[in-house]
Formats: sequence, structure tokens, C-alpha cells
Amino acid sequence: MEFSESKRWFERSEQAILGGVNSPSRSFKAVGGGIPIVMKRAYGAYFEDVDGNTFIDYLGAYGPLVLGHAHPHVMQAVRQATEDGILYGTPTPWEVEFAETLQEAIPDLERVRFVNSGTEAVMTTLRVARGATGRNKIVKFAGCYHGHSDAMLVAAGSGPSSIGIPDSAGVTPATASEIITVPYNDVEALASTLEQHRFEIAAVLVEPIVGNFGIVAPQTGFLQQVIDLSHAAGALVIFDEVITAFRFHYGTAAQMYDVHPDLYALGKIIGGGLPIGAYGGKQVVMERVAPLGPVYQAGTMAGNPASMRAGLACLEVLRQPEIYERMNSFGQRLETGLHNAAQRVGAQVTINRVGGALTVFFGSQPVVNYEQAVRTSSEEFAALFHALLRRGIFIAPSKYEAWFVSAAHSEGDITKTLQIVDATFDELYR
Repeated sequence: MEFSESKRWFERSEQAILGGVNSPSRSFKAVGGGIPIVMKRAYGAYFEDVDGNTFIDYLGAYGPLVLGHAHPHVMQAVRQATEDGILYGTPTPWEVEFAETLQEAIPDLERVRFVNSGTEAVMTTLRVARGATGRNKIVKFAGCYHGHSDAMLVAAGSGPSSIGIPDSAGVTPATASEIITVPYNDVEALASTLEQHRFEIAAVLVEPIVGNFGIVAPQTGFLQQVIDLSHAAGALVIFDEVITAFRFHYGTAAQMYDVHPDLYALGKIIGGGLPIGAYGGKQVVMERVAPLGPVYQAGTMAGNPASMRAGLACLEVLRQPEIYERMNSFGQRLETGLHNAAQRVGAQVTINRVGGALTVFFGSQPVVNYEQAVRTSSEEFAALFHALLRRGIFIAPSKYEAWFVSAAHSEGDITKTLQIVDATFDELYR
């Protein structure tokens, strides 16, 4: 494939946009460098770049596009919203209908509030938890990304649990000192931490299914133990379901495992491709938020009609039968095909998959926590990324991200992808 126009646009971008990209994850730094591909059009399961190349898309905009690009029902809702006015600054019928739709799908959402991003949703749940408990410290799990608010940009440290250190310039030591990290899927480390800081922990924040150091499922009983241990210590439990809600079934990952957190942070899929976030949970906790309580949160763009109507349209489509079964089937085919291709040429891979989302790790050991993900081969992943890209398969440029199957992918797309996967592994290992 020829990428000369992408190169020209990126060089132009570097003169105006910091680093040439509006999010570091869009750069190719994590895959050894290169020119980020500049897209001009997307439809269904496909990208078209400025050079006229077409790609099968497994990026899915890092998660939101469960229906694929430009789904007709969502696009009609967006067009109607633009005709009626995209921002009011007042209550609207659509925000009420959308809140009711989410409550129907997620009964734990006794009250909900809309915001504009997953980062904002998580940030606010932390404030609510602190306001509700009168405590300051938050426990999170190593390697889990919860947005770029100061408190969440904290490294894991080197021990089984540790007080955080800043993982980004500009995060103060005082902020980082309020965050304690423990390994994911490690109940003993969590129990020890909660005992050590028994009267200081406001909340334990967890991705019920990790999506930010690859797809990593909770081990049997882990989530319920997180809830039981946290509640015994007087702490709330927050599930960050920005990636997982409505990804694997019509509802949350919590419902898949029959567990009940105190608060949820939502985003991505629920906006149908438009900017959105939401947080909610138990009424007694949510009533701590203004205008009913002393915890303040507000936003001019919150609940804007365009995002509300796009989200409603997206969930209407996701209620149709067999959508999730089909994505799961395609995900399973990809997992099997990738395993077979690697095994045929002697490559060592571990594939983590839940439903239609999967991550290919280069290594022979299981990956159930962040340290194990770190130890997998970045070089082999980078080689796979670039080789697939040249053949028209677009995946995220990081070994820690997922391949996302969408409702727009077809049998033919999966078959073609696996043919390209076979040719790619042959090129790289023979």
C-alpha cells in the first residue's frame, strides 16, 4: 500500500497539532514508529484513507463503534438532532428517555447523571465516593487506565501493593499519595491493602473485565470478593464500565458475573459514536450530588441532544436478537484462526478473548495481570501490526489494546482477515 498522502497530512499536522495527533494513542510510537494513517471516510466495518486505501477496521475507535461506522439508524438520529438544535442548556425529553433506557438495561442504576466522557465519569465517581464516605484514598488495579484525570495517572509501583507515584508530569505527589495500586486478580493483595488502610479507603475502582492492558477477564469469584472485602472495610465499589458496558451483551459486565457495585462509570458505546459519559448507581449514594447534596458536578455539554439521541438509537439496534451471538462467533473464529496461524509457524502467542473483543499477546504464559502483559513481546506485536496494516487490516497500534469485532463485520470480512493473518505469520516467521 502507498501512504504518501498520509505522510503529507501528518507532516502538515505536526506544524499545528502537538505531536501531530490529538491523542497519544493514535501515534505509532508504541509500535516502533511510523506515519499514522490519516482516514477520510468510514462505513460499516471499513476505513478509507487519504491515499484511497481500504482497511477492515478492528480498532472500533477504541471501543465505541459496536455497530460499525455510520450505522443508518444512528445517523438518522444525529441528522434529526442537528435539524432540531444540537445544544440547549436545558432539560430535554431525550435525556429522560435515555436515562430510563439505561435504568431498564441496568437495574443497579437507581439514579444516573450524564457527562461528556469516560474520563469525566470516573473522575466524578471518585469525588462522589469521597463525599459519601468522608475518606480520601482510592484503591485501583495496576495497569488499568481510567482516563487522564490527575488521580488516575498513577503508576503501580514495584510491590504487591503500593502508594502510587506520579505516572505523568504535572501530577502532584499529594494527589498520587491518595491512590493505592494492587495487582488485578490478586485478592490477597487487595485484602492486605484494605486491612492496612482500613479507615482511609473511600472506594475500590475496578474494570470488571480489563480492556486497558489487553482484554483480561476476572478470575472466578474475583469481582464478588472485591465487593465483599471493600464493603467490610467501609469502602464503596466503583465499576469502570466505559469499555465493557453493552460490549458483550445488552447490559454491563457486572450483570454477566451477577455482581452489584455501588457506582458505575459509563461511556463509549452508550453514545453511539458521539462524545458521552455517564455515572450512576445506588440512590442513597447518588443523592450526595448537587443539587440534592454537597458533592458538586456540572457541565454545559452534559446531556446534549445529539449524544442522547445517538445513544438511544444505538441501544435500540443493540436490542435486536442475535447481534451479540454473531459478534461472539466472529471473535471465536478470529481467536482460533490466530492461534492456528501462530502455531503453524512456531510463534508463541496467548490470546485473551471475551465475546467479540480479543488481544494477541506474544508469549507463552497466560496473561491475568498487568505485569504479565508487560513481559510479552512488544517487538513481535509491532511487526504484526505493520504487516497487517500493509495488507489492509487495521488494529490498534499498541499491544495493550483490543481487536473489536462490530455488528458490521461480515462472514466475508472474517474469512479475508484470517487469510491475511495466515500470510502475515508466514511472512514474519518463515
